[in-house]
Amino acid sequence: MIEATDFRDAMSLLTTAVNIVTTTGTSGCHGFTASAVCSVTDTPPTLLVCMNQTSRSHAHFIENKILSVNVLGAQHEQISNAFASKLSSEERFEYGSWTQLQTGAPVLDNALVNFDCEIEQVQEVGTHSVFICRVVAVRHGYQQSGQQDGTDESLVYFNRAYHQVGQVEIV
Repeated sequence: MIEATDFRDAMSLLTTAVNIVTTTGTSGCHGFTASAVCSVTDTPPTLLVCMNQTSRSHAHFIENKILSVNVLGAQHEQISNAFASKLSSEERFEYGSWTQLQTGAPVLDNALVNFDCEIEQVQEVGTHSVFICRVVAVRHGYQQSGQQDGTDESLVYFNRAYHQVGQVEIV
């Protein structure tokens, strides 16, 4: 039997992108920092997002059935920390500039990319919910900012610390 701490230690060595996942509905805007996000298929465009069921905003994501995945750049470490903190939902959204795409879920204006999604399925696995999300809109950061200089670096998490990696090359 593998102990949970051994598994977490091993997973800390899996480099992951850092994302802010958001939703909105009658109870307001909510969001959290997530590294457990990945593509499922491109036909139809689908993402998988994992969320701890004990998160205070979990019920809002289930109820709203929409979310956006905002892929963070190197300059977003403070926003990542805010959305991973004990701050209220309102306080979290004071960090960054937010707008919306098709579903109305908040999207971070200068994210590397925004994926606007409808939650099609929810599967409970252990302590987490796995959201299977159909992507209904995508916006690249350079489309919003007008900058195409290839200087953006991605914010990643590795060995329990933030790192910056790569450059986005616009061809």
